Amino acid sequence: MTIQDIAVAYTAVATAENGRDGRVASDDGKLDVVVNPPKEMGGSGAGTNPEQLFAAGYSACFQGALGVVARQEKADISGSTVTAAVSIGKTEAGGFGLEVAITATIPTVDEATARALVEKAHQVCPYSNATRGNIKVELAVA
Repeated sequence: MTIQDIAVAYTAVATAENGRDGRVASDDGKLDVVVNPPKEMGGSGAGTNPEQLFAAGYSACFQGALGVVARQEKADISGSTVTAAVSIGKTEAGGFGLEVAITATIPTVDEATARALVEKAHQVCPYSNATRGNIKVELAVA
């Protein structure tokens, strides 16, 4: 899917200063955070990092997609949560890449229904659509 395939409803704008060891802020001032590399990557770990921000956005977006699918399927997902674990590492080509593990907990439905809802949400979620074919995304139900 390309941007030409959608009718844009909203555009978020954020600006970073000093890359992974600085600050990132949205144009409306609602987001303004210090970013630092995690200790595991040689940084101070004092602030958040791009992977945490991506995990936060992906989990929230996927939870929203799960809600859309649940309404379509008339399934009760009250009390559900979605966790996104975003990993970063070196690629064979020498750059860096990401992997994501999505885990959904849906206590109000059986495991088979939960898995079906998660698979359908993965087809609806904008983050899933943006990353499909680009990074490894694993889905799980807890």
